[in-house]
Amino acid sequence: MYVDVANMARNGGYGMRYDVLRDFACRGGAEPVRLNAYVSYDAERATNDESYRAGQQGFYSLLRDFGYKVIEKTVRWYTDEQGNRFGKANADLDLAVDALLQSESIDRVLLATGDGDFVQVVRALQNRGCRVEVVAFENVSNDLRREADLFVSGYLVPNLLPLTTGRGGPAWGEVGSRVRGVCYSHVDKGYGFLRFMKTIGPELWRLDPRQPDSPYGSAFFHDSWLPPMVDPAELPSRNLIFEFELAKSEVRADGRDSNLQGINLTLVSPSR
Repeated sequence: MYVDVANMARNGGYGMRYDVLRDFACRGGAEPVRLNAYVSYDAERATNDESYRAGQQGFYSLLRDFGYKVIEKTVRWYTDEQGNRFGKANADLDLAVDALLQSESIDRVLLATGDGDFVQVVRALQNRGCRVEVVAFENVSNDLRREADLFVSGYLVPNLLPLTTGRGGPAWGEVGSRVRGVCYSHVDKGYGFLRFMKTIGPELWRLDPRQPDSPYGSAFFHDSWLPPMVDPAELPSRNLIFEFELAKSEVRADGRDSNLQGINLTLVSPSR
């Protein structure tokens, strides 16, 4: 696994749980070979800002506790022709080189980034026989999505990103809990079904929640429960990600049996 920490934090993944990301990458009993986290470190700021220095070092220590190798990229400061000062700490090249050099002993590679600059890296890894998966949140390159063998929005991975309601309450997937999912089915009669990942399972391709081994669950919703900025005509859609509460339901429609309904829906992504 290769994590572009700055890209993830800037694009919706701030507060992401790196232990859960590791669980997702190693699902199905996979053995981790490399867990690399690429971080930017402002040494100049650290000299004058004790809070920043302590926070960054604490974060790096936590990553190491989870088994990650932390690769620090020091911020370099420059001044442009107008006298404006700016910093750069791009770890893209380091990540790309490491992934290609280390791929000989790897069957599956997970890239945690939405940066389209990695499209060629994905192709090179695939040509070496690796299956390449991408996890990201916002501002994800469409080319990167298409090139990956599997793209999963980080919002949909159970517990990867803290919910808006904070901690406490029922566990993800239980009645009364809040989860995130997408509308995978909608009919003109004014209702539809939401699909959410119940557990981090090995067979993510089993998208039908009615399949016994599917890691997904399903919840009924009525159009009147949708957030006001969402037009039912946009549904179904894999691009609209909702957060919602799971409640008991006896709804049966179009041959679909669902004992859950999704209430109190909010639109998580894209923001409007």
